[in-house]
Amino acid sequence: MSRMIYPCLWFDDQAAEAADFYTSIFPKSKILEKNAIAVRFEVFGTFMMGLNGGPKYQQTQASSYFVYCGTEVDIDELYTSLLEGGKAIFPLGTYPWSPKYAWVTDRFGTNWQLDADPVRSAQKIVPCLLFVNENRSRAREAMEFYLGIFPESTKLVEAPHPDSEDLLFAQVKLEGYLINLMSSMETHDFGFSPGNSLVVPCEDQAEIDFFWEKLGEGGHYDRCGWLTDRFGHSWQIIPKDLGQWISDPQKGQQAINALLKMDKLIIDDLKNPA
Repeated sequence: MSRMIYPCLWFDDQAAEAADFYTSIFPKSKILEKNAIAVRFEVFGTFMMGLNGGPKYQQTQASSYFVYCGTEVDIDELYTSLLEGGKAIFPLGTYPWSPKYAWVTDRFGTNWQLDADPVRSAQKIVPCLLFVNENRSRAREAMEFYLGIFPESTKLVEAPHPDSEDLLFAQVKLEGYLINLMSSMETHDFGFSPGNSLVVPCEDQAEIDFFWEKLGEGGHYDRCGWLTDRFGHSWQIIPKDLGQWISDPQKGQQAINALLKMDKLIIDDLKNPA
């Protein structure tokens, strides 16, 4: 993958506990880094981050994570573990789209779609954006919007609703990173939330400027490199070395102080804070 886009999961103060749980039940998983604010970890070989953001936001069913189990994961065992203290949106069973499938909200509020099918990719966990309510007919628009922004991106799967041209399901590859898009014609009591975001690490200021402007166009620009796109989905546009700068024993706190004052992130001011 040419760019390591990755999901960020928002927790009140349970990021480390959640990461420990996930790395204990998924294969090919490990904790990479922990601090008071965030934990970076791999689940089934896929990089993720948990953020201790406080009670302001919660995760949402509009953002879930497909787990393509194949033969590498015991889907029954994983389902049982994730269901403990959580709830089943779709209980484990056979459905028209999969011989064995489940949708579970775990006890930390994270949504997982477990699929017995394999995926022809090293990336076994795939973020899924569900377009609902006023966004229900915008999945195709969103797909084309994202494909038009990320270079070297492609459409892999496209399945319309049986009775319309609106997309029921699509899978795209954004610079080598898989993302699923779905839509629902039903009315739901949830939508996108900053509780689930996608992080775009950038090589230089030109890349930050580009993704900040393009993804935020028609949406809303927030603090600390966060933005909400025109569909309501949240992204973080950051320098790839941000973690290194804010962890520096001499200048780390100054870098954090500078970060907290910014909307779009400025590399020079983070790397060499006043």
